Amino acid sequence: MAKEIPVYLFTGFLESGKTTFIRNTLIGQDFNEGDRALLLVCEEGMEEYDAAEMASHNIMLEQIEEPEALTTDLLMQLQSRYKPELVLIEYNGTWKLDQLFSLRVPKGWTVVQIVANVDASTFDSYLNNMRAMMMEQISMANLVIFNRCTEETKRGEYRRIVKANNRMATVVFEKEDGSTDFENPDDDLPYNLQEREIRIEDDDFGIFYIDATDNPDKYVGKTVQFKAMVYKPKNYEKTAFVSGRHAMTCCVEDIAFVGVKCVSDMAAMLKDRQWIEVTGTIKKEYYREFQEDGPVVYATKVVPAQRPKEEVVLFN
Repeated sequence: MAKEIPVYLFTGFLESGKTTFIRNTLIGQDFNEGDRALLLVCEEGMEEYDAAEMASHNIMLEQIEEPEALTTDLLMQLQSRYKPELVLIEYNGTWKLDQLFSLRVPKGWTVVQIVANVDASTFDSYLNNMRAMMMEQISMANLVIFNRCTEETKRGEYRRIVKANNRMATVVFEKEDGSTDFENPDDDLPYNLQEREIRIEDDDFGIFYIDATDNPDKYVGKTVQFKAMVYKPKNYEKTAFVSGRHAMTCCVEDIAFVGVKCVSDMAAMLKDRQWIEVTGTIKKEYYREFQEDGPVVYATKVVPAQRPKEEVVLFN
């Protein structure tokens, strides 16, 4: 059986901070502990690597300038030449990730972490102009790092956008000095979470869904009221259903239904796709489909409702 060779993949657009992060991780934190490492660099930014410095830390550097050059044959040649114990790939933000994952790789190469680096100061611009490409990077990452953050960075909004596309990703916000401590860590929610009874406006359901599923403890014991569509999974008990909305996670082609589990004696009388207004108290329970705890609304009132003006919700 081939020895496992851990592969770390770093994604992000040009000037997103990939090179600085990798260099600081490899050298500043002695990440590879002297293991023979291979660093594949698929783009050239303003920050560059010092080959001699890398070599002094037992890190071999290889540049790949064109996507056509990234082939199985090349990876096999590099494995044979360097026999690395660790592989890091600084991927080009404009190259399709499918191209990389479709390659047959040397025996033992195993992707153990994907890190998406994002420049917080340009995130809005990329969302507006290259949203699908940005979301591809985020949706496959284990860790999303927003760097160059300021106190004005829309942390809550950006975290919700990430979580809408990748619920399992860890999201980190980093200031220019490298610190991650902010004076006001609470998200900028459009409702007051300090109130015991919370009205979720129609346009804010996506924000509520992301924040409540990601931080269910904050909502335990809260009474919420919101408008939603009914979905009745076949595997749910007769007293349970999902109340949710259609949401745009990436682009128009990626509209999906998102919602929270509700428990009510009225469940048997409800029909799929029916619009209702729900009032209930939130508890935290285990979701088998997600294999984790999440919010469950125990409804005290369920009444028919008119469909909202905008049926599709966003997460910002």
